[in-house]
Amino acid sequence: MKVISMYLPQYHTFPENNEWWGEGYTEWVAVKRGKPLYKGHIQPRIPLDNRYYDLVNEGVETWKWQAELAKQYGVYGFCIYQYWFKGRQLMEKPMELLLAHPEIDLHYSICWANESWTRTWYDLEEEVLMQQEYGTKADWRKHFEYLLPFFKDTRYMKIDDKPILHIYRTADIECLDEMLFCFRQWAIEEGFAGVYIVSAKTAAEQDTRNELIDGYYYFEPGYTLKHDFNAYKKLYYNASVFVKLRLNKFKKEKVLERSIP
Repeated sequence: MKVISMYLPQYHTFPENNEWWGEGYTEWVAVKRGKPLYKGHIQPRIPLDNRYYDLVNEGVETWKWQAELAKQYGVYGFCIYQYWFKGRQLMEKPMELLLAHPEIDLHYSICWANESWTRTWYDLEEEVLMQQEYGTKADWRKHFEYLLPFFKDTRYMKIDDKPILHIYRTADIECLDEMLFCFRQWAIEEGFAGVYIVSAKTAAEQDTRNELIDGYYYFEPGYTLKHDFNAYKKLYYNASVFVKLRLNKFKKEKVLERSIP
């Protein structure tokens, strides 16, 4: 068994985040805003060596450092989130830096985080910032051609000579059958045995087209809370969260509000 870390590349500024969340916004802003919610809850978290790195301005240096940390602690590689919106991308520069520097000794793969961006953090899910659309075969070809140099990288993770492509929410893609047929055919034309597709089991709708998917990973605790609780566990969980939420309004020492029994 290999340990693979899901990798969020939002530790650098880019124009869209500056516009949507405020000038200079990165994930570090959210990290620094962390507040303890119960006794023993250590927040905000301070990164190792107080290193608030920038994945673009300090990208190569940071990738090398993280690759060494991964080796030191038994992490086989990283699965990097990609934000592709029918040709337009967000946060692509860190991944492109990794590709451009083969001396960085790191196994990696890509996870297409294929959901629309909304103001969910402010309970405004109806306000769409970037709409996810799947387009036509020409759009799929453009996506495949962008991914191809990564697939050909010797560091890129493969199973049975198939580059691994994670897709966060396959159930959202009505044309998944046609899209994956094209991806696999194009990969074979490039000398691979196909593409190895991994889907996520999340709190959202579950994909039942198992014949299209080679493997799954679980996005917890959302999957368990939504899909793997019986009626009693759901009732117990919801009741305990309700009680703890209200207790914490009055208690000086907070308690953990959400825990899976």
